[in-house]
Amino acid sequence: MTTTLETVWHNRIFYLFVLPFAVLTILFGVWPIVLSIMVSFTASATALRPNPTYVGFANYAAIFADPAFLASLLRTFLYTAVAVVVNIGFAFGMAVLIDSPLLRRGGLLLRLALFLPVVTPDVAGYVVWRWLYDRSFGAINALLDTVGLPAFAGLTTGPTAMISLLIAELWHHAGFYMLIFHANLAIRDRALEEAAHVDGATAWQRWRYVILPQLKPAFIINTVYALIQFLKTFTVVVVMTKGGPNEATNFVSYYAYQLFDQGRYGEATAMASVLFLIVIGVSLTIYRLGDREAAR
Repeated sequence: MTTTLETVWHNRIFYLFVLPFAVLTILFGVWPIVLSIMVSFTASATALRPNPTYVGFANYAAIFADPAFLASLLRTFLYTAVAVVVNIGFAFGMAVLIDSPLLRRGGLLLRLALFLPVVTPDVAGYVVWRWLYDRSFGAINALLDTVGLPAFAGLTTGPTAMISLLIAELWHHAGFYMLIFHANLAIRDRALEEAAHVDGATAWQRWRYVILPQLKPAFIINTVYALIQFLKTFTVVVVMTKGGPNEATNFVSYYAYQLFDQGRYGEATAMASVLFLIVIGVSLTIYRLGDREAAR
């Protein structure tokens, strides 16, 4: 105990600067999560009262007996899996293209074009995408009609609605992942590549055995960020589809929001708690796997 206090006192300036951010994190990050979990164990009718009625795991039993919740959970997993692969793959490809000597002049312009959507407000961007997909006056179908191609169903059918959301979220998020990949490509050890080239390694071998291992931290970070982002997909659904058509894009976050809006607070926060545990579990698993690979 004495040693711990001495360490804290020795680093008191550091802790003094960290303290405000720690307090803000607890007040606006940790405490709301704790309150949400507590509400998930209460009866919805009394959840917002000073003395709520606690019902144990009844809300969790109710949601896992709800076919709509199980369907939304499966839908969320499938959408997340596809979205993560598409976003990470596209971002990595763009980072490699920008890092290429063939794109020295236009690299800055392309980086700006890819990163600009990241700082664009979510709602504004998705409203524009909703207009682009419109069957009556949308620019996408107008362009397809001009070149003689069939119209794109957009947000009117389940499969095309999922594709539409994937494209819109790719536009909004890929620039962030690309920037992380590009930063890691910029700081890689090029001397290793030159040594491999001198030893007769082909371009593919240099990528496979020299460059990609150095990018493993970027892949881990981007994968974790993307998993967290897409497991809690919400804003794009609210703006573009409202969970439709026919519940095809009704993910867990939006379904919980619907229940909360109906006053079913216990079940809604139970769903949010389940999703929170899934996000934490998946993130820790990926980090753990990454550490094991790094230790080999």
